[in-house]
Amino acid sequence: MNNYKKIGLTALAASLVSVSANAGSMTISGAASMNVGGYSGTEHDAGATFSMGNQFTVSGSGELDNGMTVSISYQLDDGASPVQGPFDDHSVTVSSDSMGSLTLYGHGGGSATSAMDATAAGNVWDTFDGARGQVTAIAHSSSAPGNNSLMYTLPTIMDGVEVKLSYEPQQSGNTIDSGTGYAVTYTGVEGLTLAYSASDEVGTTSDLSGDQTAMKISYVYGPVTATWTQSEFDVVTTTSDQDVTSVAVTYTVSDEMSVTYGTETFESTNTGHVDAEYTVLKGSYVSGGMTVSAQMKEAENVAHGTAANQDFEYWGLGLAFAF
Repeated sequence: MNNYKKIGLTALAASLVSVSANAGSMTISGAASMNVGGYSGTEHDAGATFSMGNQFTVSGSGELDNGMTVSISYQLDDGASPVQGPFDDHSVTVSSDSMGSLTLYGHGGGSATSAMDATAAGNVWDTFDGARGQVTAIAHSSSAPGNNSLMYTLPTIMDGVEVKLSYEPQQSGNTIDSGTGYAVTYTGVEGLTLAYSASDEVGTTSDLSGDQTAMKISYVYGPVTATWTQSEFDVVTTTSDQDVTSVAVTYTVSDEMSVTYGTETFESTNTGHVDAEYTVLKGSYVSGGMTVSAQMKEAENVAHGTAANQDFEYWGLGLAFAF
């Protein structure tokens, strides 16, 4: 009798494994790049520097008997934080047509606002922020919670309207309350995109807490795409407030080639500060899974000052591959 039970249980287990495998699918996608670039300017002159990018993402999804779909995404990136090792962004999503989708980000999440606050010009500031030479350039302030945050996308309310809600739980040892946010995007007119979002900034102290709002207008007319974005970051400590405005125009020469010119302006409320300004001119050519790119970037007053070492340039060439 026991033998029959063992045979039956073994058959049942094999059947469950088989059903599970048939119900889901796994995919692996990757990206790699080879780049060369360099900085120039007072106290910033240096030779060309080579770099590479390499990462791949493992994704899986399956439909449950109740009609819901569960998916997971895990990114491995050698450039991730040393604390994380090679493991980078990862998340789990549960979704259905009637309930929308709910995503828990173990790492790499954002608020409803930080998820859409990329500048129109493509975050030119990111090439210059941090310590370079004798000056530390400013970074774009954001309400991104990062780890263990939730993002909920509502089911379709009406054609062309998407609504997202975010939640950041209270952190351990932090006396600041949890934070929420929302984002609304409208694409109901051909070629036009309108987006608005507002989220809480959950700082480490009450003085560093507040909110962030972001807006975007983009319009496509033939081969030309014009985009305007603005982000406002406001906390109790007004010296940390920041407004970022960006515009960009992209001309699509062909299905393979495009050229973009964009600007970014960082405003500070601190007395005596001048605006930090960035510009970019870049072009790209796509052939199959390969992208060839070239870019020229300029930065002025990167730390809201007028010293000569706060103005410098960057040039870069790249080969990127997607597979």
